[in-house]
Amino acid sequence: MTNVTRKHTALPKAQILIEALPWLTRHNGRTVVIKFGGNAMVDDELKAAFAQDVVFLHHAGLKPVVVHGGGPQISAALDRHGIVSEFKAGLRVTTEEAMDVVRMVLAGQVQRELVGLLNQHGSLAVGLTGEDARTITATKHQPEIDGELIDIGRVGEITAIDTGAIEALLADGRIPVVSSIARSQDEGDTGHVYNVNADTAAAALAAALGAETLMVLTDVEGLYEDWPHSDEVISRLTAAELEKLLPELSAGMVPKMEGCLHAVRNGVNTARVIDGRVPHSILLEIFTDEGIGTMVVPDRKPDENPDAQGEL
Repeated sequence: MTNVTRKHTALPKAQILIEALPWLTRHNGRTVVIKFGGNAMVDDELKAAFAQDVVFLHHAGLKPVVVHGGGPQISAALDRHGIVSEFKAGLRVTTEEAMDVVRMVLAGQVQRELVGLLNQHGSLAVGLTGEDARTITATKHQPEIDGELIDIGRVGEITAIDTGAIEALLADGRIPVVSSIARSQDEGDTGHVYNVNADTAAAALAAALGAETLMVLTDVEGLYEDWPHSDEVISRLTAAELEKLLPELSAGMVPKMEGCLHAVRNGVNTARVIDGRVPHSILLEIFTDEGIGTMVVPDRKPDENPDAQGEL
């Protein structure tokens, strides 16, 4: 290969780096909360690509915080223990017995694997759960079905966030990896914890941390314009536009989009739902002009210039 040919084949790489430069300059030192989920959690190549993306963000001067659940792994573990998986109102019914398995899988399996993948690139990641340092506190969640409150066991509704431990890790140059388990707010509920929805936990943490953006990995391309009649993805919408769409969304998308809505209504600059089935989807979304998912932005004030709103 001649020198001229080598220069030409390297040009696309240079173009991508130049495209990322304004973004890197504008958001250096900002916090990014990433909810790790979907197929990216179970495919080895996607898991490795996700870890590379997060480490890249760290070395590019951002402060990534990873939040994860573990639906597929929990279901498999419950099966092995002879515990039937049951869902009501789109949430896993979590008995005391099931909660022990959930806790073991999230903190002892999924988190440890992800911390290990990140730490292949240096002494970076530290795992914790919402129990640790009272990071996430919750009370019992009882969904309403047909006008009746339903008991679904140890499923929690977040009541408080304490960001102290996460902020200390970020200040020390670490990457926090947070399992979506919460401590009970009831002091009499000694030793008890709650299983909380990871999308909800990521949104609550993003808001409490004053994050620049929330990124939610899922198994679809983004929010569809008119599913199932069209596969056109909505690339951008405001909080008010999203709120109108919520009643029409599929059950699986509701907690993700409610999380995005909560985030941008509570100080987070942008929230994004992106396709975790695409390798390096995080970098493709935030380092290129095109993007590949759906971005939610806060409602603009009447006197605000739309071009003045910084975006990640």
